[in-house]
Amino acid sequence: MKRAFLFGYGNHGKPIAKGLSADGFYVVVIEGEEKKQQQAVEDGFADTYLIDVTNDEHLKKLDIQTQDQLVCVMDDEHLNVFLTLSLRSLFETNTILAISDSIHTTRKLQMAGADKVIDLYEVSANRIHNILKRPVATKLLEGFINDKHQIGFREIMIPEGSCLDGMMTDEYRFEEHKVLLVGMIDRELSNNFIFVTTGINHKLDSGDTIVCIGNEENLGAFEKHIYSSTKDAN
Repeated sequence: MKRAFLFGYGNHGKPIAKGLSADGFYVVVIEGEEKKQQQAVEDGFADTYLIDVTNDEHLKKLDIQTQDQLVCVMDDEHLNVFLTLSLRSLFETNTILAISDSIHTTRKLQMAGADKVIDLYEVSANRIHNILKRPVATKLLEGFINDKHQIGFREIMIPEGSCLDGMMTDEYRFEEHKVLLVGMIDRELSNNFIFVTTGINHKLDSGDTIVCIGNEENLGAFEKHIYSSTKDAN
């Protein structure tokens, strides 16, 4: 079973712990405050530890294996940076994910050794952009989440002559197929993943890879549509 060691069960850690558990992770909660540790136990996370997270000897005693995910979500940003630095020093090969509430903190966490930093302001900004610019798509996504359908992601390479070949991301109505475009890999720009929620309108070309979210049936139908359609048919 996948394990995630979650450091911090406060404002950010509590919902993240529940989300990880729902995604199939066995969550181990690490807290420095007894009240929060007890809250984690009451919420059903029996495997919790109350330790001094600034003490390397306490961190070493945790049963952390190389395949375990380390998630730093302490409410105190300075403590979160210090903890990330300590974990990277002690567990060199583990994946460390941390949250940030500012550009400066993001940079500090990256320098401290976090493999992935989630910028809370960027996430909020992306959501606001969706609400303003893509209200139908946002409503559809919220419906996916609330209904707990069998949601998945699918990578689809755009074939030559497809209805998507040459289209701009804001022009094609993905929601009509009951799927949402999350991002893409534009072969002309780089091999990096580009989130469409950044507000930039990208041109889709054959050979580009798009990533969509939806239930499995709709994703399958959409992929079939892309490969069987042409620009003229669309």
